[in-house]
Amino acid sequence: MSTAVAPRRADTDAPMTHRQILESMTGLLAALFTAMLSSTIVSVALPTIIGDLHGTQRQYTWVITAALLATTVSTPIWGKLADLFDKKLMVQIAIGIFVAGSVAAGFSQSVPFLLSMRVVQGLGMGGLTALVQAIMGSIIAPRERGRYAGYMGAVMAVSTVSGPLLGGLIVDTSLGWRWTFFVCVPLAIVALFVIQATLHVPSIRRNPKIDYLGAVLLAATASLPMIWVTFAGNDYAWWSWQTAAFLGSTAILLVITIVWELKTPEPLVPLRLLANRTAALVIIASVAVGIGMFGGTTFLGQYFQLARGYTPTHAGLLTIPLMIAMLASSTITGQIVSRTGRWKRFLVGGAILLTAGLGLLGTIDHSTPIWHMSIFMALMGLGMGAMMQNLVLAVQNTVDVRDIGATSASVAFFRSLGGAIGVSVLGAVLADQVQDKIIAGVRALGAAASGATIPSDLDLTALPAPILAIVRGAYGDATGHLFLIGACFAAVSLIAVVLIKEVPLRQTVAMQPAKPAVEPSATSPVQTGGPRRAIDERELEPVGA
Repeated sequence: MSTAVAPRRADTDAPMTHRQILESMTGLLAALFTAMLSSTIVSVALPTIIGDLHGTQRQYTWVITAALLATTVSTPIWGKLADLFDKKLMVQIAIGIFVAGSVAAGFSQSVPFLLSMRVVQGLGMGGLTALVQAIMGSIIAPRERGRYAGYMGAVMAVSTVSGPLLGGLIVDTSLGWRWTFFVCVPLAIVALFVIQATLHVPSIRRNPKIDYLGAVLLAATASLPMIWVTFAGNDYAWWSWQTAAFLGSTAILLVITIVWELKTPEPLVPLRLLANRTAALVIIASVAVGIGMFGGTTFLGQYFQLARGYTPTHAGLLTIPLMIAMLASSTITGQIVSRTGRWKRFLVGGAILLTAGLGLLGTIDHSTPIWHMSIFMALMGLGMGAMMQNLVLAVQNTVDVRDIGATSASVAFFRSLGGAIGVSVLGAVLADQVQDKIIAGVRALGAAASGATIPSDLDLTALPAPILAIVRGAYGDATGHLFLIGACFAAVSLIAVVLIKEVPLRQTVAMQPAKPAVEPSATSPVQTGGPRRAIDERELEPVGA
């Protein structure tokens, strides 16, 4: 029988205690809180921002998509860098990039400049997303990781709760929407210094080799579908030669990317490591969860403000049931997973709740009672909280610590990719449906609407009362369709997690427990970057076997 080996500090041979792990994670969680806060603050302020900069509904979508796309493309790059270089330095660089993008975004005078700075923010957020999970995997054994993943989920939930509230207060006061970007800067700087003082990460040295071509291929493959849906239905028909060109090019690039990632010795997305059944199903579930989560939550703030006429502050308050449910779910499930080592039941239950919540939100219109929506959002939050961290944990349990960065980043990559595609596609669907409903409503007014112009942007302040009522009704009635689409993808995630075979969470950081009596040799794979191998699930005994 093997003895559980606790993770060890980078500067000593002594195992890390619970207190030492918490100290090391303090700065990481602070940085993650800052990045998540930035996203949620912006989401509730976006109707005001786009209205002030005279942007359109499609540009509204791209403010979210630009950051998500940058996060998606950069996440596997950061994950690979985490396996090649010092993780502590990498996370500090990511914070620096995020701060630079936030400051510049706050000074935006046009939507195109704002979009470019959101890309810079996304690059930093991609680093934080990948590195926080990679560092946790480097210092905490999977059996204990559930508890700390619960802390991570709690931080994400708290930032998601406080973001809309803080963003609403900033927008509704004399500070103005620019401070939704500036307010995150001092928090990020504090996190930078805390990480320097508290974070201790074991170093695994390798000969650095970056897959630059893989990065370009991944960026191009992920970008083309979003560019397509942005212009489809507006500049050209959905079924047209332009559509065929975009989709055909995407398919060709996807094949080239897969071939290259299988061929190159240091791939950004380690397809060989993710070849086992658990990893493949988790990827499918992560894409579906990303579409449902990012695509669904992005448009809640817009619904409350544009369809129901609430202020940004009130809109933030109305999302509290979603965030509180997510906080409770992630914290409680993390504690139970650490105590029992069982995680599949929470994935299945979370997928059921997520599907149910999104399906019920698919029934809303411009007159749905708010208390109904609160229940629907709570179900959605319970599902997301139970799934997000446990999906990562299920994959981390099948790989060695030396590949934890790239593997964790790959799961985050596919989740963010699903979110970016979801926001882009759902935003295009919303824009088309809203436009059709507004045109039909204006025509129905007949003579009462003579001389009225259909709004081309999200600045609704100057609209006459009859047209304003039509616009609000159009947004309210069209938003429900987006959640129905999200529910379909959540159902896919449910099927995927049901098919996952549960295996016991190991109690060591590395795949093979360390042997204290034997000193590592000069040719140890940890020092020389020896060959890796994927962990076949047949080597892991299923729970209850």
